[in-house]
Amino acid sequence: MIVADSGGSDGSRLRLWKWELQKLADETGLTIDVSHLPPGTSKWNKIEHRLFSFISKNWRGTPLLTHATIVNLISNTTTDTGLKVRCVLDTKRYRTEVKVSDEQMSQIRLEPARFHGDWNYSIKPSPSTRRYLLSKK
Repeated sequence: MIVADSGGSDGSRLRLWKWELQKLADETGLTIDVSHLPPGTSKWNKIEHRLFSFISKNWRGTPLLTHATIVNLISNTTTDTGLKVRCVLDTKRYRTEVKVSDEQMSQIRLEPARFHGDWNYSIKPSPSTRRYLLSKK
């Protein structure tokens, strides 16, 4: 189960997001259930309240001049309830402006939920993937 924001790279309307989730479902053989927060409600995202405010307090007034500074400040964040933050710098290069074709979209095994299927849905692994994963056991 993934609870996703409705903005940025995990938006409910983004084709690449759904295509990559299909690839993950195929790789793992798992059905992935997704629920997006409604647009404009990310301010109610519990992670933002429980985590980001503490990160902001921790780096208060520190110039964020290098990646190392940012990673160290985030990594040294804790909360009163015992939450400890783990942070690493992802140095991998990612392709930009990747387009998902209509043909690729037709291959996504997306099943909309009864309530707001545009925000809530499941992505099932491809049948050929399930056969492959079962034969490996």
